[in-house]
Amino acid sequence: MQPSAAPETIAPVRLSAGYKFIWGLAALGTSLVSGTYGALLPIFYQDYLGLQARWIGIASAIYAVWNALNDPLFGYITDSTRSRRGRRIPYMRYTAPFLGLTFVLVWLAPARAGQVALFGWMLVTMLLYDTCYTIVGLVYSALLPEVSESDAERNHLQISASLFGLLGFLLGFIIPEMFRPKAGTSPSFLPLQVSMVVVGAVSALLIIATTLKVKERPEFYQVDQPLPLKEAIRYTFTSKSFLLLVSQNFMSILMQSLVVGMLFYLADYVLRMNAILLLATVFIPLFIGVPMTSLIRRRFGVAGAQQRLLLLAGIALVLVAVVPNPLIPVCLAVAGFGLAGPQTLTNVLFAQVADEDELRSGVRREGAFFGVNALLTKPAQSVALALIPFILEATGFVSREAHGGQITLDQPASALFGIKALIGLIPGAALIIGAAVLHWFPLKGRYLAEVQERVLRLHAEKHARL
Repeated sequence: MQPSAAPETIAPVRLSAGYKFIWGLAALGTSLVSGTYGALLPIFYQDYLGLQARWIGIASAIYAVWNALNDPLFGYITDSTRSRRGRRIPYMRYTAPFLGLTFVLVWLAPARAGQVALFGWMLVTMLLYDTCYTIVGLVYSALLPEVSESDAERNHLQISASLFGLLGFLLGFIIPEMFRPKAGTSPSFLPLQVSMVVVGAVSALLIIATTLKVKERPEFYQVDQPLPLKEAIRYTFTSKSFLLLVSQNFMSILMQSLVVGMLFYLADYVLRMNAILLLATVFIPLFIGVPMTSLIRRRFGVAGAQQRLLLLAGIALVLVAVVPNPLIPVCLAVAGFGLAGPQTLTNVLFAQVADEDELRSGVRREGAFFGVNALLTKPAQSVALALIPFILEATGFVSREAHGGQITLDQPASALFGIKALIGLIPGAALIIGAAVLHWFPLKGRYLAEVQERVLRLHAEKHARL
C-alpha cells in the first residue's frame, strides 16, 4: 500500500485592514487601564495618600508572588481549554467587565484610614486588578501568533495594537493629569475617582468589541491535544529561544515601569513643566517609530531590528541622568523612537518562539509561553514599584504628605538626581543589557526560514485533519 501524499503547504493567513483595526481596540482598552495604573499608582499612594515606603514595599513583594503564580496558571488553563467557542476568546470577553471594576476599586482607597488600612486596600485591589488584567492580556497576546504564520502580518497586527496601545497609554497620563489634585488646590479625590470609573467602563467595552470580531482557528483547539503539565513545563524551559527572549523582555518591562512611574516626578520636580508636554516628547517619536518598525524589520529581521532599537533607546535614557536639564526632552525623544522596538516587535519574537516550539511539541502553546514570560518578567514591575519610593526616600525627596499636602518644588539636589536615575540611568542600562542578550537569540536567518516553512506544512496537515 502506497503512503498518502503529504498535504500541500498553505500560504500564511492574510488579514484585512478592518480586522487589524478591530484588533487594536483591545490594546486601547488594556493600555488605557494599565497606563493609568502605572502612571498614577506610585504618586497616588505615596505622595497623595502618604503611604510609607515600607508598606508599599511589602505590597509589592506580595504582588510579585501572586504574579509568579497566576500567569503560568492561566496560560496553561487557556492552552488546555477545549470549548465550542474556542480556548481563549471566552476568557477575554467575560473577564473584561471585572477588569474595569477592579481597576476602579484601586482608586477608592479611604484617604484618612491610616497606614495599615491603606496598605490593605492597596494590596487587595492590586491583586484583584492584576488577576483580571493577566487573563485578558495573556489571552490577547496568545492570539497573535496563531491568527497568522506571517511575520509581516503579525508585525502589522502588532503595529495596530501598538498605535492604539500608545493612545491608551497617552490617555492614561492625560486623564489623571486633568483630574488629579494640583498644587495650591483643595486635595479632593472625587474628580479623579469619577474619571477612573469612566476609564474602567470604556476599557471593558473596547476589549469586548475585539472579541466579537476575532475568531480562533479551529485546528488549534479541535485537532491539537493539550500536553500534560509536566511535559508542557519541560518543553517551555528547554527552549533556548524562549529563555533568551524572556531575559531581554525582563529588562524592557523594568525600563517601562520605571519610566512610566517617574514621568510625573520628572515633570513636576526636575523640569517644572507641564506633564502633557513632557509626554509629547516621548510619545510623538514613539508614534512615528511604531509603523517604521516594519521597514527596519525588512532590513534587519525581527531580532536584528529589536536589538538596534533597544540599544538606541538605552543610550538615550542613560544620557538623561547626565545632560543639562534643557537637553533631557531631546534624550527622551530619541529614546521614544527606540522604544518602538519593544512596543511592537517583542510579541512577534514570541510568535517565532511558539512556531519553533510547535515543531518540537506538536501543539501550539502560546498561553504557556506568555504565562511563563509573565512569571519571569512581571516581577520587574514590582522591582520598579519598590525601587521608586526607596530611592526617593534615600535621596531625601520631600513628599506632599510630609509637607502638609503642599508640593515642595525646591527638592534637594540628591533627590533630583534620584529622579533622573530612576527615569534615565537605571532603565537605560537595562535596555542596553537586553540588546546584548539578543546577540545569542537563535531564530534568525536560514534557521528561522526553515522553521517558518516547516510550520506552514504542519498547519496544512492539521487543517486537513479537520
